Amino acid sequence: MMSPLDGRLIVNDWAEATGHSVDELVKIYDGLHEKIGADAWLSGRATGEEFADAVDRPYQATGTAARPISIANPDAGEFAVIVDKDGRLRWDKSDIEGAHLVVLTGSDVDDAYLAGLTQAGVSYIVSEKDGVDLKNSLDVLGTEFGVKRLMLEGGARTNGHFLNAGLVDEVSLVIFPAIGGKSNTPAIFEGGEDGLAGGARLTFISAEAAGLGSVHLRYRVERP
Repeated sequence: MMSPLDGRLIVNDWAEATGHSVDELVKIYDGLHEKIGADAWLSGRATGEEFADAVDRPYQATGTAARPISIANPDAGEFAVIVDKDGRLRWDKSDIEGAHLVVLTGSDVDDAYLAGLTQAGVSYIVSEKDGVDLKNSLDVLGTEFGVKRLMLEGGARTNGHFLNAGLVDEVSLVIFPAIGGKSNTPAIFEGGEDGLAGGARLTFISAEAAGLGSVHLRYRVERP
């Protein structure tokens, strides 16, 4: 993740304070993404809307669809994983910036939605219970898609859910020299009314300058 000193999530709200453009900040972030390396990256539905072709516009596909797993591109070298419990995002392409698209969705999505994903060449994993079973989804990504390392890259509630479920091994954070300070905006982690303070212990790994006055922090995550 990337944030200013006060941990705000929305980059456009604080980028101006650095004296650099959003593109310049993202270039630093992307460079670290490549340096760390991963087979896949994952984000929630809200972040996924930035890449989707439509929101709440149903597919017109017909017919039955495979459940619970469909692998459209078994030879993909990188995966973009989007959590979309209710199947609200429509995809008319099979990748995001070259990474093959995999949708994690809930058990109650209809066959028309899954058939539409199939027609678009998108892979998917359907949870076998209400909501999205995060642990099972990670297991399937590992065993069926060959993913060994996955990066969480937004948003706040998705990060919170994974952390609270004990599914995060490391926090990698780029802090830029800025203060957002905008009220009622999300932080990089959101844990609801109960918060996340009791869910993890962090052990320092490293800190290094990362360009444009930023610092790259890494912490190992352990369960209490």
